[in-house]
Amino acid sequence: MGRFWHEVELWGNALFQWAVALGIALLVGLSLKILLSLLVRRLAGLSRRTASKADDLAVQLLTKTKGLFVALLAFWAGSLYLSVSPGVARWIHEVVVVGFLLQGGFWVSSLAQYFLDEHRQRRVQEDPSMATALGALNVVVRASVWLVFVLLILQNLGIQITALVTGLGIGGIAVALAVQNVLGDLLASLSIVLDKPFVIGDLVVVEEFVGTVEHVGLKTTRIRSVSGEQVIFSNSDLLKSRIRNFKRMEERRVLFSLGVTYQTGYEKLRRIPSIVREVVEAQPNTRFDRCHFKAYGDFALLFETVYFVLVPDMVPYLDAQQAINLELYRRFEEEGIEFAYPTQTVFLEKAN
Repeated sequence: MGRFWHEVELWGNALFQWAVALGIALLVGLSLKILLSLLVRRLAGLSRRTASKADDLAVQLLTKTKGLFVALLAFWAGSLYLSVSPGVARWIHEVVVVGFLLQGGFWVSSLAQYFLDEHRQRRVQEDPSMATALGALNVVVRASVWLVFVLLILQNLGIQITALVTGLGIGGIAVALAVQNVLGDLLASLSIVLDKPFVIGDLVVVEEFVGTVEHVGLKTTRIRSVSGEQVIFSNSDLLKSRIRNFKRMEERRVLFSLGVTYQTGYEKLRRIPSIVREVVEAQPNTRFDRCHFKAYGDFALLFETVYFVLVPDMVPYLDAQQAINLELYRRFEEEGIEFAYPTQTVFLEKAN
């Protein structure tokens, strides 16, 4: 019976060699499977006890190791014991390399997804609009990774990829021209998320529209107008516009003018800038800048005042301006200074 196993050949190898090769393949496959299972269990327990991200990443990569890849390694280990022709050896080599490249694609894709997910979790808490754009970026990155690995696999199989890459380039140009508006909005969405000219909740002015940013999508951005309606902009058109972001204003510059009558005396005119200064500085969250007798108007002596509200919100500014107006009215009434209003004086001259 022993001679039977050694003398009977199948495809150039004795049955005994085939049995040994099968045993090696089973041993390697089971060993790798058990080793992977132990490593995943041990690292998973470690990751729950530590704050380090390295063990979480290792667990994710190990769980992405496919059973087919383990079987391929076992098959390759068993084949090393057999005597095979150069053609079969080349075929086995190509299959193993393709298997390694496919598994490498899963590992690199998982690695990219891990870092993008980590970045998204940190940024979404600050800016919810990041979720949509980073999701799109995740798709683009993973598609790019798999495109590279597919090209490597084709090259390993002896396929000339130069013509294929050229064809893909020409086809890509044709597709890009066909969907250039969609791609433009998609890239603009990524630009908005990465450059962050505004985020959800910001009060912005775009051309004649004023409103609060509600949503930043892959193609459009939605703004709730101050009058109540929702205004929808395509992302590419939005980035071409001049955007004024009032939410990021650190302080608000306020300029206002007032006019007094021409009958106001010289000493009272000299006192007006100091009166305005006292009134402005008495208001909370304000910083006085200047007040000047600016010009002789058609029916008034014009004074121009500039001050800053130290908080960017609109309501504190309106409260401060209202308080300033009321106090100036009271002080001018006390000083006997009259505000000007449009009047005409007609001089009659008696003819001789």
